[in-house]
Amino acid sequence: MLGRAANGVYWMNRYLERAENAARLIDVGFHLALTRGDKESADEEWKSVLTTTGQVDAYLELYSDFNGPQVFNYLLRDKDNPASVLRMVENARTNARVVRTSLTNSVWEATNEGWMILSEMLARPVRETNLGEVLTAIRRQGTLVRGAMEGTMLRNEVFNFARIGTFIERADNTARILDVKYYVLLPSAAWVGSSLDNVQWDTLLRSVAGNRAYSWLNAASMEPRGIARFLILDGQFPRSLVFCYEKIRSNMAGLAKEYGHEVSAHELLRDAGARLHQTSIEEIFEGGLHEFLQDFIGKTIEIGNAIAADYRFIE
Repeated sequence: MLGRAANGVYWMNRYLERAENAARLIDVGFHLALTRGDKESADEEWKSVLTTTGQVDAYLELYSDFNGPQVFNYLLRDKDNPASVLRMVENARTNARVVRTSLTNSVWEATNEGWMILSEMLARPVRETNLGEVLTAIRRQGTLVRGAMEGTMLRNEVFNFARIGTFIERADNTARILDVKYYVLLPSAAWVGSSLDNVQWDTLLRSVAGNRAYSWLNAASMEPRGIARFLILDGQFPRSLVFCYEKIRSNMAGLAKEYGHEVSAHELLRDAGARLHQTSIEEIFEGGLHEFLQDFIGKTIEIGNAIAADYRFIE
């Protein structure tokens, strides 16, 4: 497969996943801001959303405060924001068009229709009254593309590069959310065990679509260490770090089988995956959760860069 085509399908899926992740972050930011007792605290919540997406510095070049509608419009549709959801969906569609002949009609149509629907919805400023509708549409369009890909694509190199892009992006997102949110959720220790405490932990899990799954596995016990274990080490949850790395490993193995050899990214992934599988939540906390997550994010970026180099991606 030509590097340009591999690059196109890989980034098409990274952009779609990133757009959906941004929608989930905005949703959790909105609901957490509503639980804050004053505007200053609510603004801090919106700042943390920008921090998680890595856009706080770029935002501050244009704006001086963290007013909610201003922040979520910046993240969703601001023409001065090259990392907005609107731009990501457009980039996904552009990459899909580059590899159009490698995709089924169902995948292309779902991608193209999603771009048209969201372009129309985001043509005007989003208000708090229709924010939920917009975020639901973003998540739905990403789900439709993934469903079309799962249901119609051959399990070949195109499918493997698509899945690798999805799960690298997802692993990075889960780690960033947990890193930014974990220690800043509670306004004070006095809230522990309160109804506000439970709402905030539930909202954190909701940001990665994990609130229902966590409740099934943990009898609805909102215990901080249990939540960290769930998001990092639970092999059943499709957004956990372990699950994402296992899917990347599986699809990288598919590429090795198809091409007849491994590349340097396989070794990096094998080493990072082994460390992840061999650790426990107790060891993670002893060494520092923040330090663990920062190392994980760095390794994931390194693996992504190695994949691009090994398979000769062309930007």
